[in-house]
Amino acid sequence: MNMSSSEENEYFSDGITEEIINALAKIEGLKVTSRTSAFYFKGKNIPIPQIGSALGVSILLEGSVRLAGNAMRITAQLIDAAEDFHFWSETWDRTLDNVFEVQDEISLFIAERLREHFGHLEIQDHLVEVKTQSVEAYQLYLKGRKTFNKWNPDDVKTSLGFYQQALKIDPNHTESILGLADAYSFLGSITAIPFEEGWSKSAALTQRALSINDKLPDAYYQLANLAFFTKGDYGTAFKHIQKALEISPNHPESQQFITFLYIIAGKEREAKTHLSIALSNDPFSPEVQFYSAYVDYMTEAYEDALHQLDQCLTINPMNIPVHTIKTVCLLKLGKYDEAIHYYDTMPKEIVLPGENAGIQALGYTMKKDAAKAAAFERQLVELSDAGDFIADTYRFLLAAVANKLDDAFAWVENAMKNGSPLLLYRYGDPLVNALKQDNRYTIYHSKLFPGEVFGLQKKASHKKPLLTEEAAADSKKKLLEMISAEKPYLDPDLTLRKLAEQLDLHPNQLSWLLNDGFGKNFNEFINHYRIEAFKVMARDPKNSHLTIMAIAYDTGFNSKTVFNTFFKKETGTTPKQFLQG
Repeated sequence: MNMSSSEENEYFSDGITEEIINALAKIEGLKVTSRTSAFYFKGKNIPIPQIGSALGVSILLEGSVRLAGNAMRITAQLIDAAEDFHFWSETWDRTLDNVFEVQDEISLFIAERLREHFGHLEIQDHLVEVKTQSVEAYQLYLKGRKTFNKWNPDDVKTSLGFYQQALKIDPNHTESILGLADAYSFLGSITAIPFEEGWSKSAALTQRALSINDKLPDAYYQLANLAFFTKGDYGTAFKHIQKALEISPNHPESQQFITFLYIIAGKEREAKTHLSIALSNDPFSPEVQFYSAYVDYMTEAYEDALHQLDQCLTINPMNIPVHTIKTVCLLKLGKYDEAIHYYDTMPKEIVLPGENAGIQALGYTMKKDAAKAAAFERQLVELSDAGDFIADTYRFLLAAVANKLDDAFAWVENAMKNGSPLLLYRYGDPLVNALKQDNRYTIYHSKLFPGEVFGLQKKASHKKPLLTEEAAADSKKKLLEMISAEKPYLDPDLTLRKLAEQLDLHPNQLSWLLNDGFGKNFNEFINHYRIEAFKVMARDPKNSHLTIMAIAYDTGFNSKTVFNTFFKKETGTTPKQFLQG
């Protein structure tokens, strides 16, 4: 949450939040809700348990950013969603010059507290990679990103200026380079600028980013889009998106795009597996909802698809892809007149000539109105001959719907020679079901979606234990001896990292040892000894003058809620009931 006096700094607060989300998402085994769904609840007065249930998470991270000149205060706290209690909080007072270091520091702090609360996670020494030393370039990038995320031509064009200003300050800032690449490809895709111009600029910028850092999931996601939308190369697109997910398994855009790649190839099970991951990570994302609707459409669940598409349009009425799929859904539901007149009252900037003529040609063909169908087919031919690739694909759909199989397959043959990306997109469409019983369909399908592509997926590797059997036994013995002799649990500021240092272990090793050797996470392990110490002190007559919480604090607890929660979990009773027993 932005706590600064100026709303201008909203982008900065959001940027820090997104950076921490991305950092935590790198940790294998930790499910982190993506940006869109996390921001959905921003500023809304909704009970914590309800938010946790809606997102499917057990812990919520809440925080704020306050800016005053060059000074910056960041607060963060972790909340148990089910029980609605805070079990950790911290405040950082820094200057803007330290923003990159503090992002890494906060991410590591949070990751370690989550590990102490949940159980073993392997955490890298650094989670946030500093991509620029210029705070000004970073701020311009954040402005560009916030503007781009409005997903309309005018704002995306405005974002170009922010990215370009950032790159004047730091020419090697890969986030701004890829921001430009994303913006140009978007503008090219919706023909706000010439298709070739948008994608050629995107390609050059993506390669520029990779020459600086070849471990960028966003770059491989962009390469996948380039391979698909400019060359119609399904196999290469698939390999690039796999690479993106190899680097960052929770990368939202890559999970969405691989869902798309699978469903157009007819791989329903695999598509739904990745869609499930995308929905789990980002259940309130309109982009994920669109892909969910598209999977429904491709699997002929048209009513479900239509419902989700309408929900998408309540969020963004100008979303061109949503309108495109909605119109073909209407056709498959037999709502021909609604589809035919769909674009009549739409704003001109979202009505693509090829889409409009194509839908009307299909609608009249399916209504058996040959004269009107022929008129719109002539429009499609004129647009197609003038270079409108969208209109060209509707000629394929029209041939299939009209049961002109030879014409449809002739179009496929020609499109394959020209490397048409929209052939890949349209080939499995339910509108061409009439083709799917023809042997030629299977032959072309195997060429467009080569089976060997799907055999390239890497099998999950089995991780080795972080300690040998002998080292684990020695460390376990040393830990128990230390617990008995030194009572480190009495330190209210004890952390897994601090205890690991005392044992000469890496924090990842101690985390693994507690999980594998004791079947407990750090908090369960340490609080067990604190509870036992409390029992002894509370029953000692010499301490009768002390309150329950005074004894709890003396035995290492630093929160009343945490103490009461763990005491009930450990003993099945409340502290008061225990003392009365």
